[in-house]
Amino acid sequence: MFHYEKKLQFPVNISTPNPKLAAFIISQYGGPDGELGASMRYLSQRYAMPYAEAKGLLTDIGTEELGHMEMVAAIVHQLTRNLTDEEVRANPTFAPYFVDHTTGIYPTAASGFPWSAGSIQSTGDVIADLTEDLAAEQKARLTYDNILRLSDDPDVNNVIRFLREREIVHFQRFGEALQTKANGLRCYIFQLILIFSCEA
Repeated sequence: MFHYEKKLQFPVNISTPNPKLAAFIISQYGGPDGELGASMRYLSQRYAMPYAEAKGLLTDIGTEELGHMEMVAAIVHQLTRNLTDEEVRANPTFAPYFVDHTTGIYPTAASGFPWSAGSIQSTGDVIADLTEDLAAEQKARLTYDNILRLSDDPDVNNVIRFLREREIVHFQRFGEALQTKANGLRCYIFQLILIFSCEA
Protein backbone atom coordinates (compact mmCIF):
# COMPACT_ATOMS: atom_id res chain seq x y z
CA MET A 1 0.00 0.00 0.00
CA PHE A 2 2.74 2.49 0.89
CA HIS A 3 5.90 3.08 -1.06
CA TYR A 4 8.89 4.17 0.99
CA GLU A 5 11.62 6.30 -0.54
CA LYS A 6 14.86 6.38 1.40
CA LYS A 7 15.05 10.17 1.32
CA LEU A 8 13.22 12.95 3.07
CA GLN A 9 10.71 15.16 1.27
CA PHE A 10 12.96 18.11 2.16
CA PRO A 11 16.60 17.74 3.27
CA VAL A 12 17.38 18.05 6.98
CA ASN A 13 20.99 19.07 7.65
CA ILE A 14 21.35 20.65 11.07
CA SER A 15 24.90 21.78 11.80
CA THR A 16 24.55 23.08 15.40
CA PRO A 17 23.17 20.96 18.26
CA ASN A 18 20.50 22.72 20.29
CA PRO A 19 18.64 20.56 22.84
CA LYS A 20 16.52 23.50 23.99
CA LEU A 21 15.13 23.95 20.48
CA ALA A 22 14.65 20.17 20.15
CA ALA A 23 12.46 20.24 23.27
CA PHE A 24 10.09 22.64 21.46
CA ILE A 25 10.16 20.96 18.06
CA ILE A 26 9.32 17.51 19.48
CA SER A 27 5.77 18.83 19.84
CA GLN A 28 5.33 18.58 16.08
CA TYR A 29 6.24 14.90 16.33
CA GLY A 30 3.90 13.83 19.11
CA GLY A 31 2.10 16.89 20.40
CA PRO A 32 -1.66 17.43 20.13
CA ASP A 33 -1.33 19.20 16.77
CA GLY A 34 1.68 17.26 15.49
CA GLU A 35 2.38 15.03 12.54
CA LEU A 36 1.67 11.71 14.31
CA GLY A 37 -1.85 12.84 15.17
CA ALA A 38 -2.41 14.20 11.67
CA SER A 39 -1.36 10.98 9.97
CA MET A 40 -3.46 8.81 12.30
CA ARG A 41 -6.48 11.13 11.92
CA TYR A 42 -6.49 11.10 8.11
CA LEU A 43 -5.56 7.46 7.65
CA SER A 44 -8.38 6.50 10.05
CA GLN A 45 -10.99 8.82 8.54
CA ARG A 46 -10.49 7.48 5.04
CA TYR A 47 -12.19 4.16 5.81
CA ALA A 48 -15.58 5.76 6.44
CA MET A 49 -15.27 8.38 3.69
CA PRO A 50 -17.95 7.59 1.07
CA TYR A 51 -16.42 9.76 -1.69
CA ALA A 52 -13.50 8.29 -3.64
CA GLU A 53 -11.82 11.65 -4.27
CA ALA A 54 -11.93 12.66 -0.61
CA LYS A 55 -10.81 9.17 0.44
CA GLY A 56 -7.84 9.48 -1.92
CA LEU A 57 -7.07 12.93 -0.50
CA LEU A 58 -7.10 11.59 3.07
CA THR A 59 -4.78 8.77 2.02
CA ASP A 60 -2.41 11.10 0.18
CA ILE A 61 -2.19 13.67 2.97
CA GLY A 62 -2.09 10.99 5.69
CA THR A 63 0.92 9.32 4.09
CA GLU A 64 2.59 12.69 3.51
CA GLU A 65 2.17 13.42 7.23
CA LEU A 66 4.09 10.20 7.96
CA GLY A 67 6.92 11.68 5.92
CA HIS A 68 6.65 14.90 7.90
CA MET A 69 6.96 12.89 11.10
CA GLU A 70 10.20 11.50 9.76
CA MET A 71 11.46 15.01 9.00
CA VAL A 72 10.60 16.29 12.48
CA ALA A 73 12.29 13.24 14.01
CA ALA A 74 15.40 13.93 11.90
CA ILE A 75 15.47 17.54 13.14
CA VAL A 76 15.18 16.49 16.79
CA HIS A 77 17.79 13.76 16.34
CA GLN A 78 20.26 16.12 14.69
CA LEU A 79 19.70 18.80 17.33
CA THR A 80 20.45 16.32 20.14
CA ARG A 81 23.07 13.92 18.77
CA ASN A 82 26.38 13.62 20.59
CA LEU A 83 25.31 15.80 23.52
CA THR A 84 27.58 15.82 26.52
CA ASP A 85 26.24 15.49 30.06
CA GLU A 86 27.19 19.13 30.62
CA GLU A 87 25.10 20.23 27.62
CA VAL A 88 22.11 18.29 28.92
CA ARG A 89 22.48 19.77 32.43
CA ALA A 90 22.80 23.26 30.93
CA ASN A 91 19.39 22.89 29.22
CA PRO A 92 16.65 22.52 31.83
CA THR A 93 14.05 22.53 29.06
CA PHE A 94 15.51 19.35 27.55
CA ALA A 95 16.68 17.62 30.74
CA PRO A 96 13.26 16.14 31.75
CA TYR A 97 12.92 14.63 28.26
CA PHE A 98 16.47 13.28 28.51
CA VAL A 99 15.74 11.58 31.84
CA ASP A 100 13.00 9.47 30.26
CA HIS A 101 14.24 9.03 26.68
CA THR A 102 17.91 10.12 26.56
CA THR A 103 18.13 11.25 22.93
CA GLY A 104 15.64 8.74 21.54
CA ILE A 105 12.71 10.08 19.55
CA TYR A 106 9.50 9.75 21.56
CA PRO A 107 6.04 11.12 20.63
CA THR A 108 5.37 13.84 23.17
CA ALA A 109 4.31 17.45 23.35
CA ALA A 110 6.74 20.19 24.31
CA SER A 111 4.92 20.23 27.65
CA GLY A 112 6.03 16.62 28.24
CA PHE A 113 2.56 15.12 27.79
CA PRO A 114 2.86 11.95 25.66
CA TRP A 115 0.92 11.52 22.43
CA SER A 116 -2.63 10.27 22.80
CA ALA A 117 -5.27 9.32 20.26
CA GLY A 118 -7.56 11.47 22.41
CA SER A 119 -6.29 14.49 20.47
CA ILE A 120 -7.78 13.28 17.16
CA GLN A 121 -11.27 12.51 15.91
CA SER A 122 -12.74 10.20 13.29
CA THR A 123 -16.54 10.35 13.22
CA GLY A 124 -17.51 8.87 9.87
CA ASP A 125 -19.42 12.08 9.11
CA VAL A 126 -18.06 13.78 5.98
CA ILE A 127 -18.59 17.37 7.08
CA ALA A 128 -17.50 16.80 10.70
CA ASP A 129 -14.31 15.00 9.65
CA LEU A 130 -13.30 17.46 6.93
CA THR A 131 -13.99 20.39 9.26
CA GLU A 132 -11.82 18.68 11.90
CA ASP A 133 -9.09 18.34 9.27
CA LEU A 134 -9.25 22.03 8.35
CA ALA A 135 -8.83 22.98 12.01
CA ALA A 136 -6.00 20.46 12.47
CA GLU A 137 -4.03 21.92 9.58
CA GLN A 138 -4.42 25.45 10.94
CA LYS A 139 -3.29 24.35 14.42
CA ALA A 140 -0.24 22.63 12.89
CA ARG A 141 0.55 25.78 10.90
CA LEU A 142 0.28 27.83 14.10
CA THR A 143 2.64 25.46 15.94
CA TYR A 144 5.18 25.83 13.12
CA ASP A 145 4.74 29.62 13.31
CA ASN A 146 5.48 29.45 17.05
CA ILE A 147 8.59 27.33 16.45
CA LEU A 148 9.81 29.92 13.94
CA ARG A 149 9.32 32.62 16.57
CA LEU A 150 11.58 30.67 18.96
CA SER A 151 14.24 29.48 16.52
CA ASP A 152 17.17 31.46 15.18
CA ASP A 153 18.77 28.46 13.45
CA PRO A 154 18.55 28.86 9.64
CA ASP A 155 19.09 25.10 9.09
CA VAL A 156 16.05 24.35 11.26
CA ASN A 157 13.98 27.25 9.96
CA ASN A 158 14.31 26.18 6.33
CA VAL A 159 12.75 22.81 7.12
CA ILE A 160 10.09 24.29 9.40
CA ARG A 161 9.07 26.78 6.70
CA PHE A 162 8.72 23.93 4.21
CA LEU A 163 6.53 21.96 6.64
CA ARG A 164 4.47 25.06 7.39
CA GLU A 165 3.82 25.60 3.68
CA ARG A 166 2.64 22.01 3.30
CA GLU A 167 0.12 22.56 6.12
CA ILE A 168 -1.29 25.50 4.17
CA VAL A 169 -1.58 23.36 1.03
CA HIS A 170 -3.33 20.61 3.02
CA PHE A 171 -5.75 23.18 4.45
CA GLN A 172 -6.58 24.36 0.94
CA ARG A 173 -7.10 20.81 -0.33
CA PHE A 174 -9.39 19.91 2.58
CA GLY A 175 -11.30 23.16 2.01
CA GLU A 176 -11.84 22.25 -1.64
CA ALA A 177 -13.03 18.77 -0.66
CA LEU A 178 -15.44 20.18 1.93
CA GLN A 179 -16.81 22.75 -0.52
CA THR A 180 -17.35 20.07 -3.18
CA LYS A 181 -19.12 17.75 -0.75
CA ALA A 182 -21.17 20.59 0.79
CA ASN A 183 -22.34 21.64 -2.69
CA GLY A 184 -23.27 18.03 -3.43
CA LEU A 185 -25.19 17.73 -0.16
CA ARG A 186 -27.05 20.98 -0.88
CA CYS A 187 -28.08 19.64 -4.30
CA TYR A 188 -29.20 16.37 -2.71
CA ILE A 189 -31.24 18.20 -0.04
CA PHE A 190 -32.78 20.45 -2.71
CA GLN A 191 -33.78 17.37 -4.72
CA LEU A 192 -35.38 15.82 -1.63
CA ILE A 193 -37.32 19.02 -0.99
CA LEU A 194 -38.58 19.00 -4.59
CA ILE A 195 -39.60 15.34 -4.33
CA PHE A 196 -41.46 15.85 -1.07
CA SER A 197 -43.14 19.06 -2.25
CA CYS A 198 -44.30 17.34 -5.47
CA GLU A 199 -45.75 14.46 -3.44
CA ALA A 200 -47.65 16.82 -1.13
